[in-house]
Amino acid sequence: MMSNHPHTYKTYSEVKLQQQQVLRKNVIDAACLLLLEEGPESVTVRRVAQKLNCSTKIIYSMFGNKDGLANEMYLDGCRLLAETFQQVPVTAKALHDLESLCSAYWQFSQLHSSYYKMMFGGALSDFKPDEKSLEGTTTALIRIQQTVVRAMEQDELEKNDPLLVVQTLWATLHGVIHLQFAGHFSQPSVAQDVYRFTLTKMLAAFTTVPVQE
Repeated sequence: MMSNHPHTYKTYSEVKLQQQQVLRKNVIDAACLLLLEEGPESVTVRRVAQKLNCSTKIIYSMFGNKDGLANEMYLDGCRLLAETFQQVPVTAKALHDLESLCSAYWQFSQLHSSYYKMMFGGALSDFKPDEKSLEGTTTALIRIQQTVVRAMEQDELEKNDPLLVVQTLWATLHGVIHLQFAGHFSQPSVAQDVYRFTLTKMLAAFTTVPVQE
């Protein structure tokens, strides 16, 4: 009777690819850590290389330039936002779920403010997300759009273009968050009250029945 061999191995190409993937993730993690700890101005190829104790050439070879690295950070933020939405439970009431998702968006902006400012606030000067990164934003927001569609099917929202509803909600709520980050509210609690009030009124504009305040 033959026993299972306890040893496994990978080819040289597989090992090399795995090492490259680990190094790539480490670079992104280091850049994100700089963003979180020291702010957007610290995210340069030179500073990331210093943090990893490697040459800038290695980072340039993987990402091309600072924008290439910033795009990967942007996608990392999109994944984090999508995970935030995924944690919101689905209930029988789509409109309730939509309110919960919008509340989760607020929490994301507060807990991950550096990511938020980079993704939606222009924190990294001269950075413009590429097509792949913009698709990442769409993917992150798909849960909200699906919930809007479900609310329309349940006659909780008026029939309308779901994308128009999502973009209108997003633009309006982002405005409150952006004003908060710019220091136009005396306290975070005031900004949160304005956010909740704005959300209630915005949903009322698309709702077939009055929204309870």
